Amino acid sequence: MKKRVFIAAGLIAFSAATFTSCDKDKEEDKLVEMADSVAIDTEYNSAYAKQWGNYMRTVATLLKTDSDNLYAYWNDSYEGGESYAKRFLSHEGAGFKSSKDCVEQIIDGCIDIANEVSDTKIGSPVELFATDPVNAVLQVESWFSWHSRVDFTNNITSVKNAYYGSLDGTINANSISKVINGKNAELDAKVIAAIKDAQDAIMSIPQPFRNNLGSKEAQTAIVKCADLRDVLDKELKTFIDDNLADYDWDAVLSQYVNNVVLPTYKSLKDRNTDLYDAVVAFEKNPSNDGFSKCADAWVAARTPWESSEAFLFGPVADKGLDPNMDSWPLDLSGIVTIFNTQSWGELEWSGDYEEIPEGEDGTKHAQDIASAQNLRGFHTLEYLIFKDGKARTIH
Repeated sequence: MKKRVFIAAGLIAFSAATFTSCDKDKEEDKLVEMADSVAIDTEYNSAYAKQWGNYMRTVATLLKTDSDNLYAYWNDSYEGGESYAKRFLSHEGAGFKSSKDCVEQIIDGCIDIANEVSDTKIGSPVELFATDPVNAVLQVESWFSWHSRVDFTNNITSVKNAYYGSLDGTINANSISKVINGKNAELDAKVIAAIKDAQDAIMSIPQPFRNNLGSKEAQTAIVKCADLRDVLDKELKTFIDDNLADYDWDAVLSQYVNNVVLPTYKSLKDRNTDLYDAVVAFEKNPSNDGFSKCADAWVAARTPWESSEAFLFGPVADKGLDPNMDSWPLDLSGIVTIFNTQSWGELEWSGDYEEIPEGEDGTKHAQDIASAQNLRGFHTLEYLIFKDGKARTIH
């Protein structure tokens, strides 16, 4: 998820003091009801049917294009030359000078996503809940589909896959884990345990996460994800710097690229093609079954994406593909405007990617890009497909 310093226009401020502690269930229901009411009429109906289908198809097309390009950049060619995979493995043309530099990039990616899950994906809405519970709900990623916990768990799975050098939960002989185990078995066991503890803590949050921001389980998940971040940053990276500065990591890198990154991006490409096909079929013949198929395809496409977030470096970052596909929160008022104007071109941008630095205005071009990205991607499509954790129905 690319989290932007952005709050949708028209969000409702609401004081937590309005509710009594003995009315927790009613409080949660009211918060969710109020959050649901922020954007356009949340029921699919004849007044919006044409725009709704067009919007779904436009977003699905952009997702398909982005995932096709991402896989091609890694597997085929990047910026007119060799694939990014070859550049990464040769430690040339990608800002790396050694195999150790590449391994540190892998670990940095794992640190970044563990930190994001702890501080932003879970931590931000939990912290906001105490003072502004309605906006706290709106900060929760994947709250329309009730898929938040699975998304966050898959984020930690991306750490596991990178560390294990596999996608099937086994530790490959050519993996960071195996190398560390041979040098410091206690540290390896600590990393493995921290990964499991983080995943278990996330899935222990009562479902759906958006209704349980004040739970003790959410607080525990924040702590466990932070523990994972710290063991990776303060212990694993330090151990490698102190003890494996001259280690030849090439076999580990080859396993990582060919058996983790490329298959994950290939799955993302294939699943987004399936999602596009489901959306096109729905647009041609809207039905409740069509909505259900779109919902299933969306969930399937989310898995490889969220399981790739430990390697958000290279093309996915340089070309703006992360915020293209996964910006959050949405510009809900902008979505209303798109529905009314049907200006689908506003979802696209061209030129070199620029990101608005946090806390700064940035350039006009960067602002234009951000505006487009907040109207597209997985979460816009999620909003169009889901309501209350289920596929929408036709009214």
